[in-house]
Amino acid sequence: MYGSGQGAARPKKKKGSRARKVLLGILAAFLVLVIGAAAAVALYLNSLNSTISIKDSDEAMEIKEALQAPVASSNPNEADAYYTLLIGSDARSGDTASRSDVLILARVVPSEGKVTMVSIPRDTKVEIPGYGTQKINAAYAYGGVAGAVKAVSEFAGVPITHYAEVHFQELEDLVDILGGVYVDVPVSNDQTGASNTGVQLSAGYQLLNGEQALALARERYGYARGDFQRADNQRLVATAIMKQVLQTPALEMPSTIQRLAACVTTDMSVTDIIGLAQAYRSAGDLTVYSALAPSSTATIDGVSYVITDEAAWKTMMQKVDAGEDPGK
Repeated sequence: MYGSGQGAARPKKKKGSRARKVLLGILAAFLVLVIGAAAAVALYLNSLNSTISIKDSDEAMEIKEALQAPVASSNPNEADAYYTLLIGSDARSGDTASRSDVLILARVVPSEGKVTMVSIPRDTKVEIPGYGTQKINAAYAYGGVAGAVKAVSEFAGVPITHYAEVHFQELEDLVDILGGVYVDVPVSNDQTGASNTGVQLSAGYQLLNGEQALALARERYGYARGDFQRADNQRLVATAIMKQVLQTPALEMPSTIQRLAACVTTDMSVTDIIGLAQAYRSAGDLTVYSALAPSSTATIDGVSYVITDEAAWKTMMQKVDAGEDPGK
């Protein structure tokens, strides 16, 4: 008999048991979401990396071999400094050969928020192995990005660690994606009454759209200083683009980079680029030094060249490597 019901009692469930199960369920769901999101982000970044990275494996290998690890800076406060080559080419879809109209050697110092840009005139007289005396922009035509990297590295006497290439036909799109760029245009492009762009640009601080920024980067016939003025303008455009990218809100950065990726080819990954942008933001105000390789023009055997002042060039590069302003 069970008597009056005072026999074996049914065990009571612990009050915290159900709460723990609910909590574990929530945590499990959260982990699934996090893992899924991480996988999605990884796939997204991989897709962007494939967009900005060069596709051809042979060319990619040649570029990798041309790029070099940075050497210790002569400035102990700039241990993270390295050199990047910015290339602006006139290549168009389907071209089998083209030349680099823009060669800017940039010394990048993320921790200090500093960039030093030195333009190397495209007609600079150099010796290219296997091709003899040439204009430096021919290195790109003969050897692509790898050829340009090797030529500029040899010319400047510094290792180049990264590169970024923008085709002129894509520069217009890049600037428009950013909503335009602000540039203090130094002189109007009607000094000579001639123009190779057909776009009128007045002097002064202004917001330039893609077409105008491209014209500023390409115009030379309208200036009394010709190619030298154009080189100065190209650094202004590069600086303006850099500033505009760094001003992009953090939440908009991934989508902006996704759109910019179609306009740029580089050896850097998207994560590298985002990390670089974050480092510059953390450093505070952007410091940009800018200069043109000291040179003059000359005609040799009927060919017009830009001749580098070797002594002045050596002094300038010593300043650049020390983190000083080469324009002073």
